[in-house]
Amino acid sequence: MYAGSGFVKSELGDVDIISHDGLFHLFHLVLPNHDYIAHAVSSDGFLWRRVKNPLFIGEPGEWDDDMLWTMHVSPDPDGVSRFRMFYTGICRKEGGRIQRIGLARSDDLYQWEKTAAPSYPLSIAGPHYEESEDQGRHWVSCRDPFFYHEGDDRLLLVNARVASGPIIRRGCIGLAREVRPDHFVWEKPLFYPGMYDDIEVPGLYRIQGRYYLLGNIKEDIKVHYWHSESLSGPYESFADNVLLPKGNYAGRITRTDEGYLVWNFFYNRDDSVRSTILPPPTELAVDDGGRLFLRSYSRFNSLVREKHDAPALMPRENLLANPTAKSDVREGGILLSTLSGYELFFLTRKARDFRLSFRLTLRGRGKCGIVFRSDNEGNGQYIGLDFINGLAQGRVWGENDGGDREHSFIYRAVQTGTFRCSVSPSHNPSCEISAVVYGGYIELSVNGKIILRYVETGYINQDRIGIFVESAEIFLENLLLEELDGPEEEDHHVL
Repeated sequence: MYAGSGFVKSELGDVDIISHDGLFHLFHLVLPNHDYIAHAVSSDGFLWRRVKNPLFIGEPGEWDDDMLWTMHVSPDPDGVSRFRMFYTGICRKEGGRIQRIGLARSDDLYQWEKTAAPSYPLSIAGPHYEESEDQGRHWVSCRDPFFYHEGDDRLLLVNARVASGPIIRRGCIGLAREVRPDHFVWEKPLFYPGMYDDIEVPGLYRIQGRYYLLGNIKEDIKVHYWHSESLSGPYESFADNVLLPKGNYAGRITRTDEGYLVWNFFYNRDDSVRSTILPPPTELAVDDGGRLFLRSYSRFNSLVREKHDAPALMPRENLLANPTAKSDVREGGILLSTLSGYELFFLTRKARDFRLSFRLTLRGRGKCGIVFRSDNEGNGQYIGLDFINGLAQGRVWGENDGGDREHSFIYRAVQTGTFRCSVSPSHNPSCEISAVVYGGYIELSVNGKIILRYVETGYINQDRIGIFVESAEIFLENLLLEELDGPEEEDHHVL
């Protein structure tokens, strides 16, 4: 868990992660000033240590003397240096209205030097793209570079805008081809869906023989993806092409010896809170139809300090004493039900940081879910599960001590996701459920696929855990609570 703030609150912006020599190297923007790019390293993706800042804005009068925006680090295909960093810059004299792409080089990922070759900075050119302030948005989009190298193909992808069409739907993934070292020629867009204002922080990855484009969409604050059998496209969309749900942004994929990891920052904003944070990564997988999905990070296993199965989690406490509520330990599992209304069944064990897993079969047509970070009155965080419609929702729910009348309670939906249930032999919907609560990070998986992924710190000092049932009967099997070592703060050791 990493936020990057100090005495004065600052925000972690777009991220890029490269794996090298057993370390993850995180490069990220620092908001709101955008005056340098920060660098942190981690051996496990949980605890991060800041190291030397690689780049700062240019001196007054230089092309990048105002702000630095999104970057991408990749190996140098020509060996002039070991690594190249393409980055976005804007300048003061233009009021930041024209975005360009610069380059820096490094032999070790720690010491970086901007390249002053005649080819840089790169300015986008027509006829395919908006290239002047007189067009479209009255600024020039050429940002969020991503370099892709395969065989003889050296492609630089950028967030750009086509030169014509409805102004709000001109967003595209622009393409410049490196025809010789440090010399680029602009070609037609790699992908133009005709839907969005921008496709931010694009990325291109070849996975299991298929090409996948990632794009971050401002309209819904989600990470989307598209696929193709060919590098040049056309790139198609599945009916559900959301890789990461609302609030997750600047998605990047890192290849490791174990597979692919997906990283992003989470953007959390309500009436009183605005913050960004780097959660733990997720593991990327591909189903038989070529659809991407996410699994929980396997290194959570290394944080397990104590396990409790069903016998150790019973007896239970019925918080509300609902007269129609029943709980019964049966062979193979636990039966929880209410005929009318709502009941919250607290588990015996308490924990703030944990992984809770079970198989849940629903009998009837009511609702159920998980409560956690709860106090003794049920004020806490909830994950609601609607098995009939395949909906999961993370929410904060409790008393508002300072409120009156209609403001006497807190009820805030944080994130909603969809899932599909399998069917038990008795034709009742059934799912494998796993929830990870780690510091402010919350994650829900259904049948091994991540459905919810968000950051929420409400009631973070509470530790009661339970299952709630509303006019339903549920059967829990293989109930397991694993207590986790909680997240450490940033490692401030300086080498």
